[in-house]
Amino acid sequence: MERTLNETDLDLSEPYPVFKIEDLAYAHDVPEGMAKFKVYAADFIVRETLSFEPEGKGTHAYLYIEKTNTNTEWLARQLARFVGVEAREIGYAGLKDRNAVTSQWFSINLEITDEPDWDEFQLEGVKILKKTLHRKKLKRGAIKHNDFEIVLRDLEQLTREELSSRINKIQSSGVPNYFAQQRFGHDYNNLTRGAKWFDGAIKIKKRADKSMILSAARSMIFNQMLSHRIQQKGWDKLINGDIMMLSGTHSIFPAAEIDDELQARFHQGDIHPTAALWGRGRLSSENDLLTIEQSVADMLVQWCEGLEKQGLKQERRAARLFPENLSIQFTEDSLEKVTLAFSLPTGTYATAVLREIIRF
Repeated sequence: MERTLNETDLDLSEPYPVFKIEDLAYAHDVPEGMAKFKVYAADFIVRETLSFEPEGKGTHAYLYIEKTNTNTEWLARQLARFVGVEAREIGYAGLKDRNAVTSQWFSINLEITDEPDWDEFQLEGVKILKKTLHRKKLKRGAIKHNDFEIVLRDLEQLTREELSSRINKIQSSGVPNYFAQQRFGHDYNNLTRGAKWFDGAIKIKKRADKSMILSAARSMIFNQMLSHRIQQKGWDKLINGDIMMLSGTHSIFPAAEIDDELQARFHQGDIHPTAALWGRGRLSSENDLLTIEQSVADMLVQWCEGLEKQGLKQERRAARLFPENLSIQFTEDSLEKVTLAFSLPTGTYATAVLREIIRF
């Protein structure tokens, strides 16, 4: 039976409660089926596509690298060491899963050094697939989409038809756009450190560490606001006070009236409802949605105040995610091995899709 969260679930003596991914509401009921996930690195393949095309000339080398069981930041440091530059001269658009086969772009600043012979860059599990040049460093977030190919093994407690039915539901009404586990660190360590930092028990000096902790705290609040929305109002519907976001953009507008035209755009996927990314300022939601979001903010008031003290401002994030080109491939008539393929825009998570399909 699905567990829902409310104020009675909180230990009121704990000023910084931590809510976990497992407790979030589902859009399409809790999956009954189970499967093995990431048995092998090749069971989780990710291919990155940038939001622009490298120009083929310039002072920054661009490498499209396939890596297996390799951390993105670690590989960036190895590139810096090989070229003989500081790590800050290496750019990448986003972090990729370590326990996987992932292909992503790296940039290397050649303004202060000569371009090396890339054939001499040899690391186990690392292969340079493409080489080119560009005039600027690769910045975080410069991703158009990521393509995923995911193998699930030894599926149990569901039929092929039931699995296909869940896929069809996702294709028609999407999934909650939750932040996933990697946002919070191993054993939710980013939130544990964040609570100590906000409470003054420790100091965080590195800018990257601060950013990681702030993102984790903000993400947990967003997840809770979205989860409470689903618990109280259901999925695949607009509610009074919604703030809408135009698909593929960050452009938002209030849904002053939920009329037939707005409903049609919503069901066509042209616009999506949003939830708050917490920071300074007032919630822009109104009516029923404001009540939901404010109740979560009141429960997590210490987290909210900590974010505000660090200068973050109120923003909105789409509450709904549609995986593009979603397909499923069976191995004959068996459920011993099933392959899912889909694409997601930057800043979204494959496991947010998978949790609506299967338990693993």
